[in-house]
Amino acid sequence: MDIMEMIDKARDSATVRRVFGEPITADGVTVIPAARIGGGGGGGSGRQDGERPGEGSGGGFGVGATPAGVFVIRDGDVRWHPAIDYNKIILGGQVVAIVALLVVRAIARRRARRS
Repeated sequence: MDIMEMIDKARDSATVRRVFGEPITADGVTVIPAARIGGGGGGGSGRQDGERPGEGSGGGFGVGATPAGVFVIRDGDVRWHPAIDYNKIILGGQVVAIVALLVVRAIARRRARRS
């Protein structure tokens, strides 16, 4: 694959169609899903003269998407409903609990040394 093909594929990947899904309508309510899109690319080249002659090339592109939420359209009123990532909430709670336990342990050790 040459560089122009890679650029064309990257451009096709980063379109509004990737961010907003197809609208879904039922019972007078329209729902439009939305996502967060992120991407990155890479490149390369090479030519070594001397002890290890050779040629090189490279390239790459990646796209990732995570749900962001949905727009709900009902009776001309548009509302945003964010997607909730419960795994992040649970992880955050665990981090807070660990920090709290470490603080309590440090306080208990200091009190024990004073006695």
